[in-house]
Amino acid sequence: MSVHDTRFATETIDGIDVFYREAGSRDRPTLVLLHGFPTSSHMYRNLIADLADEYHLVAPDHIGFGASAAPDPGSFPYGFEKLTEVTLALLDRIGVDRFALYVQDYGAPIGLGIAARHPERITAIVTQSGNAYQEGFTPFWDVLFAHARDRAANETAVRELLTAEATRWQYTHGVPADRLDRIAPETWTLDQALLDRPGNQEIQLQLFWDYQFNLDRYPAFQEYFRTHRPPLLAVWGRGDEIFGPAGAEAFARDLPDAEIHLLDAGHFALETHGAEIATLVRDFLRRSV
Repeated sequence: MSVHDTRFATETIDGIDVFYREAGSRDRPTLVLLHGFPTSSHMYRNLIADLADEYHLVAPDHIGFGASAAPDPGSFPYGFEKLTEVTLALLDRIGVDRFALYVQDYGAPIGLGIAARHPERITAIVTQSGNAYQEGFTPFWDVLFAHARDRAANETAVRELLTAEATRWQYTHGVPADRLDRIAPETWTLDQALLDRPGNQEIQLQLFWDYQFNLDRYPAFQEYFRTHRPPLLAVWGRGDEIFGPAGAEAFARDLPDAEIHLLDAGHFALETHGAEIATLVRDFLRRSV
């Protein structure tokens, strides 16, 4: 398979367009890929091409991101519970019943919310900087948690996270010098162009504020791990300053058989270690689904 074999489609869920990428035969095991901030399903473009010979891949854009609709916050209740509902509705609409999850950043509370709600549908989990433990939080989050406590007093500070400089930093921090030339500049350029759409920063500010409630869901996620013991692979950047490697290691507390790999990478490890991650994921899924 190649990236050119990826199919692009849109479904309307509750009157709102949800875009997704799809590749591979539906007769094969499905892997649902859920992206993080500030990106879109574009982050999975190469992994989809790498795995589509053996797996069925589905990668949606969350509402407010990528090619999905981005309604005004006054007309759509932006929050992670709502994004979870939309993702589940999309999977139901396109007939994806049982699947493995690949979650990164924002994709984690969305995907794990589905898993905790419908454990019978989940075959395995891959997490790349997809946090589910307090240990994963770094000083990066100080301003965001301050914003959660007092939006007005901290809005100016969190808006700095929506600038071109901050977006590029998300891709380049923690990356060894000899791997920086593997990061395609269109990654942060595309993300920033979408962040700069009229009204989009207000969407992102609302999701920044809502993120605090994901921590209230962590006990349910961890109980899901202990009770249902899903096979789990963590592929995490050792240099990630957003969700630190302690967040990867914490999965072993509830899933002693978790396979944890700390790569010499940052937050967007697929950009610099795509081949290594594809090999790890393929081997893991062959043994797990």
